[in-house]
Amino acid sequence: MTEPKLLPAGTVTILCAGDAPPAVFATPGEALAALSGGPAAVHTGDVLIDDDGTPAGPVVRRCRQLRALAGGSRVLVSARTAAGLRDAVPLHDLGVHRLADLTAPERVFELGDAPDPRPLRSLDTIPNNLPVQLTGFVGRDAEVDGVRRLLAGTRLVTLAGPGGSGKTRLAAQVAADPGRPDGVWWVELDAVTDVAGQVAATLGVPVEPRAGAARSVATELRDRRVLLCLDNCEHVLDGAAEVAVELLRSCPEVAVLATSREPLGVPGETVWRVPPLAVEEAVALFVERAGAVRPRFTLDASSAAAVRSICTRLDGIPLAVELAAAWLGTLTPAQIDAGLDDRFALLTRGPRGAPARQRTLEGSIAWSHDQLDAGDRAVFRRLAVFAGGFTLDAAGGPAVLPALGRLVDKSLVLAEDGRYRLLETLREYAAARLAEAGETAAARDRHLDHYLALAEAAEPGLDRDKDAWRARVEPERDNLRAALEWGLAQEDPDRGRRLAAAVAWLWNLHGRGHEGLAYLKRAVARCPDDRTPLQARLLTGMGLVADTTAPFDVEAARQGLDLATELGEASLRARCLSLTALGHLYTDLDTAWDVTFDAEKVAEDAGDAFARDSALMLRGIVRFARDRHDEAAPLLAEAAEGLLRRGDRGLASTVLSVRSGMALAAADLPRARELAEQAVDVAAPLGDFHRVNTTLCRLAQVHCVAGDADAGFRVMAPFLRLVEAAGDVFVPGMARVLGELHRRRGEFEAALRWFEREAVPGTYMAAQGLAERGALLRALGRPEEAAEVLATAVDLTRRWCLPSPLADALDQQGYLAEPEQAADLHHEALCLRAGHGLRLGVLASLDALTALLARSGREADAAHVLVSASQARRELGVPRNPFEQAELDALGLVTAEPPMGLDDVVAFVRRTRGSRGRPSSGWGSLTPTELEVVKLAAGGCTNPEIGTRLFMSRGTVKTHLAHVYAKLGIANRTELATLAAAHLP
Repeated sequence: MTEPKLLPAGTVTILCAGDAPPAVFATPGEALAALSGGPAAVHTGDVLIDDDGTPAGPVVRRCRQLRALAGGSRVLVSARTAAGLRDAVPLHDLGVHRLADLTAPERVFELGDAPDPRPLRSLDTIPNNLPVQLTGFVGRDAEVDGVRRLLAGTRLVTLAGPGGSGKTRLAAQVAADPGRPDGVWWVELDAVTDVAGQVAATLGVPVEPRAGAARSVATELRDRRVLLCLDNCEHVLDGAAEVAVELLRSCPEVAVLATSREPLGVPGETVWRVPPLAVEEAVALFVERAGAVRPRFTLDASSAAAVRSICTRLDGIPLAVELAAAWLGTLTPAQIDAGLDDRFALLTRGPRGAPARQRTLEGSIAWSHDQLDAGDRAVFRRLAVFAGGFTLDAAGGPAVLPALGRLVDKSLVLAEDGRYRLLETLREYAAARLAEAGETAAARDRHLDHYLALAEAAEPGLDRDKDAWRARVEPERDNLRAALEWGLAQEDPDRGRRLAAAVAWLWNLHGRGHEGLAYLKRAVARCPDDRTPLQARLLTGMGLVADTTAPFDVEAARQGLDLATELGEASLRARCLSLTALGHLYTDLDTAWDVTFDAEKVAEDAGDAFARDSALMLRGIVRFARDRHDEAAPLLAEAAEGLLRRGDRGLASTVLSVRSGMALAAADLPRARELAEQAVDVAAPLGDFHRVNTTLCRLAQVHCVAGDADAGFRVMAPFLRLVEAAGDVFVPGMARVLGELHRRRGEFEAALRWFEREAVPGTYMAAQGLAERGALLRALGRPEEAAEVLATAVDLTRRWCLPSPLADALDQQGYLAEPEQAADLHHEALCLRAGHGLRLGVLASLDALTALLARSGREADAAHVLVSASQARRELGVPRNPFEQAELDALGLVTAEPPMGLDDVVAFVRRTRGSRGRPSSGWGSLTPTELEVVKLAAGGCTNPEIGTRLFMSRGTVKTHLAHVYAKLGIANRTELATLAAAHLP
């Protein structure tokens, strides 16, 4: 065999042209002079040359990969070569591109007067998150081609082999192929327990709690051509298998490439055993890695033999070869070779049943471990308790930095962007050494103490800057899990309980609410009779997490409120009051309003800005629900300012969404869109199903009102796939928005099904969507059903005091009524809408009154109203849906009158209401509004109560009653009750 050596000059240029073998030139100019046409690539650097003169090494590989980007007759030049050419030839900068070896991107130039306009065939042409490799990929060309061929014919391939056999690097190299148009996604499972959750987080898929993460991912990917790479599955086989099976069943064009020490064991899996490196490849790997610790390392007769021996005895396992090469900073190849003797002899007689390669790798790790001094060994084994990486401070601070540096040098610890981690194989080895030393409990105690201190030190930041808090705490999620598990399992669970309380907010991120509730419930259950502030904090934390995970469950908040009140913990009491108010928001708006006043006062006394803003937000939402927008606006604006400043993204996005709804009701579409988009942006980093999708619903609604149902469906598409997979889910407003989108498309049956899902019994949402259901039933030719639904709608909306839904229901009843009654209903709806500033609803009223005027033989007035309303719609950007427009067009109304402004046309239709043909006295003379007043008065309601129910002032109620008394010839409520009993059903 010939061994490679380094060219002494080290600054040669490589030319890869067509299918010809690489050629070496002294200068870039000489290489270009030898060109006979493209495609070709030129690169400059240090080159390894075999004894037979064949160039090899990373520079040659780089040039070949650069050549692979070219097409046609292109000649591509690397940045280093371009610098050597200076201005001697015309070069065009094509920007920075990723090459197939996955190392750092390369700036690429094209030779010639005019660049080829076609894109380069780089990894940048497809979406991907393939990790940048800090070292080159050596050898394994046949393996890469073989696995790619397997993936072309089967959808689940598992690269199986012992730790350190090169599974990860091989998988990454296989994945570095731009043949998947919808992307390649890399999911690192080294230190996770929730595989499906990690996949969802990596792909940015919101997790629908009921469907679960695996189904949510499958729903998102079901019609996409994606390669999903699951790396290091061996410790989470069940979770990896769950994801793989779900994708195989649901996603016909998704392929999964897994790496694991053992197969996943699922149907459809093809297991590809990763072979060791060939001796020549292992030697090349050793030489290349050796150059990092001993620059310009060369092989002479003695060193070549030693390296070949090392690689042979290490069975060509890449990690073992790299660990051995790392020692070249202090040992010669011969010393490394000698140091392996006893270790291999020992481990070949090790545990029966273990694969030989595993024993070989253990021997390599053990040998590296044995070369450490006692202090470095102690540091190494104590690092086994960390999950998902760690900081220098967590490892022990400056005192362990020298040892940590040495461990990094020996490839026993990886340094990554200011954090450190152990490969899982090495972590397990360290854990075994930790157990042998009898130090596991002490190390886990130190680990718990560190993360408890970190969490409690960070906790005050929650009230100042939640984004900063998240940035500090989120990277430690896996360590916090490990610390919680240890702390809550101890005989004295105090530290675990404190940690659970300190990180309660963590579980509001990335749909982890159920996991967080489980930890918090365990923490509470460890001391169920505890009556301390810690227990109150845990109960409050449960209420916070339940906000989006179980929004109707306020039991923890109630218990927290009782305990906080008992203990005099004002801040916790304020927060629990807000959380209980939030529960009442769905079921009792009046109680919610009253509780928010208490919450605001307690929060102000306690100086708790978050609790105060939460109360302001809830008060604003109650006022919004009842269309008292002038009162809601300042409350919501003030709440938004504080919530956004502190990074309270969940509540802030809700406030912005509500404010968008107010702008939409006022027909201010630009403002509604601006606020809805801001809400989506604010919520997005949370990755939370509830928050993100609530804001998406609002944005889709804005698109729908603007007449672009397709845009609305595009916004809702990812969410809709999750909903279809999960079945019955609860996101406020979701069903109504989807119903509106289908209705605008004319898909009435589908719209009706969605509106039927909107009603949640026992909540104010039971009144939502009923008017739309009535409208759809009417459009589908089912007037009796429509009338029944609308009667329920009027009753519920009056009971809940919801003006806008009431006006919608009255309007729809008007379409079913005879002209005289219809006029009363349509005008009452118009009064409600105009009185509450609901300009979007006013436009609907004008369309209803246009049809009514035409039906009544007043075509001229109808035409004047129609042209004015149409002009207003154009100005506001609020088109009718095609079916409503067709109905109005069919009336054939024309006029030469110029359009009136919106306020003027409202005044006009009120003036032109005309005679109602109703008797001037007696029961038949009462208007629908007067009849509603009579019903409530006869039922015992006071004037203020009647005003609240009918959205009118106390004075207006008195005026209506005076008219009723005059028409009926009575003097008091007693006589009114007698008449009502005779006439009312």
